[in-house]
Amino acid sequence: MSNPNIPTPHITAKEGDFARTVLMPGDPLRAKFIAETYLEDAVLVNNVRGVQGYTGYYKGKRVSVMASGMGMPSIGIYSYELYNYYGVENIIRVGSAGGIADDIKLRDIVFAMSAYTNSNFGRQFFDGNVAPCASFKLLDAAVNAARKLGVEPKVGALFSSDIFYDEAGSAGKLKKLGVLATEMETGALYLNAARAGKNALAICTISDHIFTGEALPAQDRQTTFTKMMEIALEIA
Repeated sequence: MSNPNIPTPHITAKEGDFARTVLMPGDPLRAKFIAETYLEDAVLVNNVRGVQGYTGYYKGKRVSVMASGMGMPSIGIYSYELYNYYGVENIIRVGSAGGIADDIKLRDIVFAMSAYTNSNFGRQFFDGNVAPCASFKLLDAAVNAARKLGVEPKVGALFSSDIFYDEAGSAGKLKKLGVLATEMETGALYLNAARAGKNALAICTISDHIFTGEALPAQDRQTTFTKMMEIALEIA
């Protein structure tokens, strides 16, 4: 019996169009780059609002990649529909993040063991504070895959913020708590995975640093964060 929730208002893919594992960058152009660079026989399965989703094969494994857009409301919608309607088991965010910790440098790869957040996204699940965290099996596999590729990842907490231009100066306070970097999606992804009984991991490449002011151009963020992509594909 077909799923009555398919297609959704945001995804026009048919039932079975997505693989069990989906790589999820924020940028639709990064999704396109991953599909064209790494996947064999890639097929476009979604393009609603230009949020491109593809399914193909990587080293014989069926893998999908689809953009999430920016922010927790956006990734919250897409990850919810993939987990609950399309049968996706694993979502691996492959995104960019702004460094906070002193020992974080441009192009470092960070694995989010947990996600601090200023978002109210978790209030729908529990009235108190929630603690979004990664799926250990994906985190463990990613660390091993990274080392085989010659990458020593930074593993720790990210800050998933609803605010890009932060008047509160949150980064300084979070730095004292050992938070590695800031981005805008992981908290919602981890909570949706937990609620659905599925798996999630955020792998982020440092594109800029909050305190040094260093930053990479948009084109670099779109097409040169290949080690992060390869780690994700290896564990897909």
